[in-house]
Amino acid sequence: MSTQSNNPNVHIQALPHGQGIELPFYATNHAAGADLRAAIDTDVSIEPGTHALIKTGFAMALPDNFEAQIRPRSGLALKHGITVLNSPGTIDADYRGEVGIILINHGKETFTVQRGDRIAQMVIAPFVQADFIAVDSLNETDRGAGGFGSSGKR
Repeated sequence: MSTQSNNPNVHIQALPHGQGIELPFYATNHAAGADLRAAIDTDVSIEPGTHALIKTGFAMALPDNFEAQIRPRSGLALKHGITVLNSPGTIDADYRGEVGIILINHGKETFTVQRGDRIAQMVIAPFVQADFIAVDSLNETDRGAGGFGSSGKR
C-alpha cells in the first residue's frame, strides 16, 4: 500500500525569534486546522475591547492556488471571549512575511498571551479566481435583491 500523500506541500521557515516555538501542527489525525503558537518575547495583555497583533515566528510559502485561512480557537472564544479580529484572515500564496494573528478580547477580563500559547488555527484551502464580467443587468431570482434576513428566520 502506498503512503504517498496527496496533501499540498507548505514550506515553513522558522524565524530567529521563533526558535523553540513549535511550528504549525495538527493536534489530531483528523484536524482541519493546524494550531499556531505565539512567538513573543514578553507577555502581551489584551484588555477587554482591544486587540493586539501576535507574531508566530514563522513565514511560509503556499503552493499556487492555495490560501491559508486563520481562524479562532474555540476554547479561547468560549472560555475567554478571545477571537481572531478579521476572521477568517486570509494569507495569500505570494506572501512571504511573518504570519501574524490579530486577536481581540470580547471578554470582560484582561487576557494575557504568553510565549508558546496556542492562539489560532490555520486551514490550508484551494481557491479559484473568478473572471468578473461587467453586464447591464442580472438574471432574476426568487430572492432578488433581498438581503440581511430577507429569507426568514426558519
